[in-house]
Amino acid sequence: MRPETMCIQAGYEPKNGSPRALPIYQSTTFTFDSTEHVGALFDLTAGDAFYTRLGNPTTDCVEKKIAALEGGVGALCTSSGQAASMLAVMNIAEAGDHIIAASAIYGGTFNLLGVTLKKFGVDVTFVDGDAPLEQLQKEIRPNTKAVFGETIANPALHVLDIEKFAALAHNNGIPLIVDNTFATPILCRPFAFGADIIVHSTTKYMDGHAVQMGGVIVDSGKFDWGASGKFPGLTEPDESYHGLRYTESFGAAAYITKARVQLMRDMGTCQTPMGAFLLDLGLQTLPLRIRQHSSNALKVAQFLEQHPDVEF
Repeated sequence: MRPETMCIQAGYEPKNGSPRALPIYQSTTFTFDSTEHVGALFDLTAGDAFYTRLGNPTTDCVEKKIAALEGGVGALCTSSGQAASMLAVMNIAEAGDHIIAASAIYGGTFNLLGVTLKKFGVDVTFVDGDAPLEQLQKEIRPNTKAVFGETIANPALHVLDIEKFAALAHNNGIPLIVDNTFATPILCRPFAFGADIIVHSTTKYMDGHAVQMGGVIVDSGKFDWGASGKFPGLTEPDESYHGLRYTESFGAAAYITKARVQLMRDMGTCQTPMGAFLLDLGLQTLPLRIRQHSSNALKVAQFLEQHPDVEF
């Protein structure tokens, strides 16, 4: 399917006689026929929804739609874009670790990485996105766990060289996390240029109506978490989940599964069923709106380019 079709059809596949519109499962909990089934759900050996903080049928459909749009193996909706960025980093970094981030990023994310996460013991080095790869390489440390940047920076509008930052990350056995909020998958799909994890503030263009806060993390499923030995949280037993090894049990979906069942479980920054429904309404018109936004921006740029009082 083309993106225009995915925005309407992906994620929710109604069966014969089912509602055409995505239903809102406005429930925190669900009923089951046996305690054995519930046990299987909590042990992650069965796939039904069992608690809306960790998964809800409405939210699940929206996550599948966004994963399809970005070309990922899975997605996790969050309560805000800030929550998505926080979980995306903390899923692979902990106290004593270090990350590299482009300096031209959203101010809220800049503070999240440079101030708040520092209180959790995660250090960050902000770099010039236009610096050559050789210079960026000098900022890598043995404990560097990720590289972070925005496709189009908010509000600086600096465009990230995704392939260069992907090379920096992959040359050092770590993933590239890209915030694709401004571009959306309609204008850019960062996985095609080497990104490993994508985050969005769905509050912006994906919602499109200024009615619902939200965020999302999308996993490409392509990064080898075991190759470098730097990510024991994904490759070694999780004591909080009966010794579960995420890479062993979930393969390509290890990262996004850990984010859901460990971090979302503990931090609770989940999207609501109603919020997911409203986000889905926005996604259905995303291609049309992005096309018009782009057309409007081009007209403004052309006007300013010809204006005698504007200097480039």
